[in-house]
Amino acid sequence: MKLHQSKLNGNLFTGYGDGFVLINAERHEGSLVVTADSVAPWAPASFDALEAEHFAAIAALAPEVVLFGSGKTIRFPHPRLTAALTEHGVGVDVMDTQAACRTFNILMAEDRKVVALLLT
Repeated sequence: MKLHQSKLNGNLFTGYGDGFVLINAERHEGSLVVTADSVAPWAPASFDALEAEHFAAIAALAPEVVLFGSGKTIRFPHPRLTAALTEHGVGVDVMDTQAACRTFNILMAEDRKVVALLLT
């Protein structure tokens, strides 16, 4: 699916498909951490590989909200995995990866401090 062009600055999802996302028209595969100004690999290769440390490291970015894109289907991580974010007052929203991409763009348009954690 292709998303519509935006005039906002920073990273925006411009498309997605099976096993990849497009950020500013650049293709990315694998698990990612996406912020307004950075795109980086994220350690867990799959949902079953998630550990508390993967989420705890994100607290240092001081986001308002974290969007967890769990892949093709919605899968909720155990609350013990996201506890470090919750303890820092960071909201964690769980959705499939495509929904996380769309929601990230909306929150960016609202000038919110958002981080997307994606499993593609």
